[in-house]
Amino acid sequence: MLRPDDLYEIVDESVATGPAATPKVLVHSLDGFMDAGQAGRVTADHLLEVLDHRLLARFDVDLLHDYRARRPEVTFAEDRFTDYTPPHLSLHLVTDDAGVDFLLLEGAEPDNHWDRFAGAIRQLNDLYNVTLTIGVHGIPMGVPHTRPLGLTAHATRPELVTRSNIWDGEMILPASAGTMLQVRLGEAGKDAMGFAVHVPHYLAENRFPGAALALVHAISAATGLLLPSKALLDEAAVTGRLVDEQVEASDDASAVVKALETQYDAAEGSVTRKSLLADSTPSADELGAEVEQFLAELNREDDK
Repeated sequence: MLRPDDLYEIVDESVATGPAATPKVLVHSLDGFMDAGQAGRVTADHLLEVLDHRLLARFDVDLLHDYRARRPEVTFAEDRFTDYTPPHLSLHLVTDDAGVDFLLLEGAEPDNHWDRFAGAIRQLNDLYNVTLTIGVHGIPMGVPHTRPLGLTAHATRPELVTRSNIWDGEMILPASAGTMLQVRLGEAGKDAMGFAVHVPHYLAENRFPGAALALVHAISAATGLLLPSKALLDEAAVTGRLVDEQVEASDDASAVVKALETQYDAAEGSVTRKSLLADSTPSADELGAEVEQFLAELNREDDK
C-alpha cells in the first residue's frame, strides 16, 4: 500500500528542516478545479517569475494524474510529434522581497490518492515548519469588470478570516483537492485558509490579471509577505483598457456591463450579495451574439 511519502521526492536537501526551521507559509495553486480568469495559475506563475526560488520537491504525477481525463498537450509539426508537455506538481522555496522564505505548491490537481496527498502535505509542512497553508483560485461571478473585485475567504478557524464574505448559511459544493486539504489540515489542528477571487463571469475563460493581483494582495495582507505586484498591475491596466474598448464598441455588451454595474451598486453594502452569483445572471444565449463576438475578439487579442 502506498504511503504519503511515496507520492513525492525531495530534490533539495540543503534547506533547514524540523521544528528549529524558520516558520513558513505554504501557498498552493492547483490546476484542474475551478479557476476563473486563470487567477490561481497566474498568481503562481507571477510569483515564480518575479521572485528568487528553487525546487524543493516534486510529486509523482504518474500516481496522481488521470491522463485520459485531462490529456497533456503535444505539438504536431509537419510530419512528427514534438514538444510533449507532461503535467507536473512541484513544491518550491520562494523568497519574498524582504528576504523571507515561503513555500509554493503549483501544478496539476491530483486526480487520485487525495487523502494520501493530504498526508504528504502534512508531512512536508511538518518537515519545513509550515504554520499556515493558503489556497488561491478564481470563481465566476455576476459582477462587472469596472468595479473592485471581491474575495471570498475561508479558513479552519474563524479568527483567520478578517474580511466579511457575501455568503451566509450553507451550501453543498463539489470538492477539490485544495478544499479537501483545508478540511484535513483543520481536522489535524493546523491553520489553513484560502481566497477565491470573484471574476466577472463574461471574462472567466480569459486570462484576467486583475484577479491574480487581488490574490497577491490578499496573500500579503494575510501573511505579511512582501510580494511584488507591479507587473500584474501593469498587465491588469492594459487588459482593463482592452476590455473597455471592446465593450464600448458593442451596444449589447455595454448594456450588459451597465446592468451588472447597477446590480452591483444596488447590492453594495448589503449583508449578502447572493444575486451576484454567476448562475443568477444572464446565460451566454441571453447575452446575445454581440457579447459572444466581444469575447471572441478579446480572446484573439490575448493570443497576439
